[in-house]
Amino acid sequence: MPIRTERLVLREPEARDRAAVIELFASPEVGTYTGGPRPRDELERAVPAVPRRRSGFFVVDLAAAMIGIVTLDRRDAERTGHIRPDGGEAELGYLFLPEAWGCGYAAEACAAALDWFAGALPGEPVVLTTQSANQRSMRVAAKLGFAEVGRFEEYGSEQWFGAWSSLTPSG
Repeated sequence: MPIRTERLVLREPEARDRAAVIELFASPEVGTYTGGPRPRDELERAVPAVPRRRSGFFVVDLAAAMIGIVTLDRRDAERTGHIRPDGGEAELGYLFLPEAWGCGYAAEACAAALDWFAGALPGEPVVLTTQSANQRSMRVAAKLGFAEVGRFEEYGSEQWFGAWSSLTPSG
């Protein structure tokens, strides 16, 4: 930590990120494919002064300002979509502020996080789920080298489910 790319820094969350985290989760644009925006007053009460630090949770900075987050968490075994019989695969997630969309930042940040993950757990697969209607996210998944494993209904819409391995190069 931190992880540096050509344009970005992936780092642990800090107190200065709180306002941007609230903006991220309250944004109607960001919420389009994630179940809708969360009420700002609820977020003001729920988001701690310093967002929780944990392995696999990265704040993405551009010019020292938070523009998004990237996460690598274990996929809940009870959820639909797995590549292992017992579940528990690492799952890539990301959210970016709308002003950062369309610049390649998501793919750049996610590729750096996947490289970090591959260094920590060589050969371990990573899964990604996105609504199949989310064309931007589908393009990021393809650019990163995720291969479609299947589709299923979850949260009232069709989900695309893909897998990636460090044995296959990312974008």
